[in-house]
Amino acid sequence: MTDDKPTRRDLMKPVHLLGWSFAAAVFAGFVTALSTGAFTDQGSDIVANAWRIAAIVAGIVFIVVVLSLALLLLVVDPQDVVKEHDKPVLAPDDDEQGEDGSAPEAGSAR
Repeated sequence: MTDDKPTRRDLMKPVHLLGWSFAAAVFAGFVTALSTGAFTDQGSDIVANAWRIAAIVAGIVFIVVVLSLALLLLVVDPQDVVKEHDKPVLAPDDDEQGEDGSAPEAGSAR
């Protein structure tokens, strides 16, 4: 049995990163186009402006989502993904407990 350790690239492949960003951009562009009147019969200049605004919003959303996901991926340690957690996440560590096994007081200094 091999001990595969995940890498950052395994956690989120670039295709997934771009796919999620593209999906968010398409959704934002469609909502913007709907709300600005791109599907109405009001005139070609209004419809053209609506599609132009929708494209700008979609581009902004694409860039923001790509950057946000990439920065969030930098926070994740790949080794923590496969590490088993056998205690509550918010429980104090063993070295933070007092001599009698109780948690330290809220106002006490370390």
